[in-house]
Amino acid sequence: MKVFVTGASGFIGSAVVRDLIESGHQVLGLARSDAAAAKIASASAEVHRGSLDDLDSLRSGAASSDGVIHLGFVHNFSDYEGSARTDLRAVQTIGAALEGSGKPFVITSGTLMLAFFLPQGHLGTEKDVADAGSVASRPRVASENAVLALAERGVRSSVVRLSPSVHDKRRGGFAEVLVSIAREKGVSGYVGDGSNRWPAVHQLDAARLFRLALEKAPAGSMLHRVAEEGVPIRTIAEVIGRHLDVPVVSISPEDAGKHFSWLGLFSSTDNVTSSALTRELLGWQPVHPTLIQDLEEGHYFHHER
Repeated sequence: MKVFVTGASGFIGSAVVRDLIESGHQVLGLARSDAAAAKIASASAEVHRGSLDDLDSLRSGAASSDGVIHLGFVHNFSDYEGSARTDLRAVQTIGAALEGSGKPFVITSGTLMLAFFLPQGHLGTEKDVADAGSVASRPRVASENAVLALAERGVRSSVVRLSPSVHDKRRGGFAEVLVSIAREKGVSGYVGDGSNRWPAVHQLDAARLFRLALEKAPAGSMLHRVAEEGVPIRTIAEVIGRHLDVPVVSISPEDAGKHFSWLGLFSSTDNVTSSALTRELLGWQPVHPTLIQDLEEGHYFHHER
């Protein structure tokens, strides 16, 4: 299968590209810059120049492929709503190019989206889908609903919700951000008693799930890329504090925004999330190290991002 991949040069995208090629697929990778193009080419994938704002490039990439995995996202946290609107336009454009084809279209969302419409501490499952009318303005929820709706228009569409910490020994998603904040502030913080939890998944386990979704997820599938249902934030903070040799402290909810910056919005979120239905549907079983195991390797603490 020839697969058009947006975000193909990123941390997760590069692993997805490798997994696809090793499994016998061809990859057409979207590249906005010369550096991205070089990275995609070095992985033995074909380069497709363009960007998420270049809707013509998205149409042509989708039309020339047998399926699409959409991993690209503009990570501008100063205008996250704007980034979400860009994502929605990209999803709608690719979806329109695939209508009636029966081709697979896999997009990326996040388990933290569940916090917008589920009670705090509720175990999120793949059956939890936002009502379009009640949360239409929430970031990325509109993209989720647009893709699920494509199942009725001849597209084998699926949504993969990512854990906030997609990690390996050197990168860690939101956990990596906590390391940077602790290094800057001189303390490793958590909000309140730190019992709130974030799910996590290893980069390579995550890449395999994207391929399985492409190959066999039924139309309209919601999938959770979750290996660990919830890692307590205080546990993460304690590992960070020990490795950086800084105090581990509780941050009040009122000060969370100031201390954690853009991450303050999610710093007290209890995002415990299940992937039981995804595992049963696709036969996906995570086998790589846990978040704490990767943190304990120490690579996160030997350099600055």
